[in-house]
Amino acid sequence: MKPVFLFFILLLSAACACAQSAVFSKKADSLYLAKNFSAAAPLYIKAAKNTARYETPKGHYYNAACCYALSGNKKLAKKYLKLAVEKYGYSNLDNMQKDGDLVSLHTDPVWDKLIKEIQQKRIALHDPRRSRLVTDDIHHFWKAYDRVLTDTARRKEIFVRDYFNQASPGLQDYFATKIGTIDQFVRNQARKPRFYAAIRQNTLAIDTMKEEIYGYFDKLKSLYDEATFPDIYFLIGRWNSAGTVSDNGLLLGVDQIAKSPGIPEDELNIWERNNFTPVKKIPVIVIHELVHFQQSKMKEDTTLLFYAMVEGMADFICELVTGSNPSQRQQDWAQTRRRQVWEDFQKEMYLQRYSNWIANGNQETADKPADLGYYMGYEICKAYYEKATDKKAAIKEMLELQDPKAFLEKSRYGERFK
Repeated sequence: MKPVFLFFILLLSAACACAQSAVFSKKADSLYLAKNFSAAAPLYIKAAKNTARYETPKGHYYNAACCYALSGNKKLAKKYLKLAVEKYGYSNLDNMQKDGDLVSLHTDPVWDKLIKEIQQKRIALHDPRRSRLVTDDIHHFWKAYDRVLTDTARRKEIFVRDYFNQASPGLQDYFATKIGTIDQFVRNQARKPRFYAAIRQNTLAIDTMKEEIYGYFDKLKSLYDEATFPDIYFLIGRWNSAGTVSDNGLLLGVDQIAKSPGIPEDELNIWERNNFTPVKKIPVIVIHELVHFQQSKMKEDTTLLFYAMVEGMADFICELVTGSNPSQRQQDWAQTRRRQVWEDFQKEMYLQRYSNWIANGNQETADKPADLGYYMGYEICKAYYEKATDKKAAIKEMLELQDPKAFLEKSRYGERFK
């Protein structure tokens, strides 16, 4: 068989597997919601076995374990939970311990063993200097990029083979939560040829920033004793997330944090131009995302107020650590409009949506930035911190937030507008 044809067959096989995985997962989700757990479990396993190389099956195996536990099959529940944890790295301890689906396993020795394994991994995370700053995905991307330049007709195939099929655990998670599909990734690349041609050296500059990043880790540890420091994965995305977190650590889309003089921006839309961050800010973005990683003890809420505080406290604590606010553009715009922004925020802060305040890049205009929820959360956290006599305790209360409404009231933020 000719190599080119074989290459196409391999790509087609991966694409089919990925599509099949999604089909099985969707069917399994429907059966789970219908409480037909015994039928859902095998479909989650099929979804896991049909994931592409650049995807992780751990979530599917975890879901299969939940379904088997709910249907009374403890033997298979333990088998697939072990597979998710021990082979594929499932490590969301808080979710696992709170998950009512797995209650029937709590008295089993296997449960205790898996919990201890995850806890041991977490203990290691308390040492800032044990965090790995992983740049492998960036190097894989540029190798693929160079090959694409010589064969643009096979852009998709090359990125699959040389970038996504070499994915780190971080890129696997980022693909699932942010990139979405290979086609979306490739379309973004094709729309920005001169932009990507110009940012290479800036994306490779991360190795020179490691000591600065570790220094900020030490500062965060001094503010919050329980701080944990996961691995950090630097990668190239599709311009929809500069940073996020997963069980595996922090995931940074550095193509959005590569600004410097001479980088062309005419291929970027208005939201992209306004959110294109200087490369020197990479350590700051790392700390913003690292704060998010500390928020696992929060009591989850679905109101705008909660989500604004989640993001705003990440900006506020990041500023305490680094002296820089990642959302300075929103700060600058809102400072002369504080009363109006607060009044608008109050109208929606207890609604079960945040679409007008967070991740609302589609509402960005030349006259008003998106993501003003970050500003409001920052302001509330800052007000709370300034009134606190024990600053370290205030940081802990933020990161372990239980009642956003009570926190807002204690901050007395709204009183400044009366």
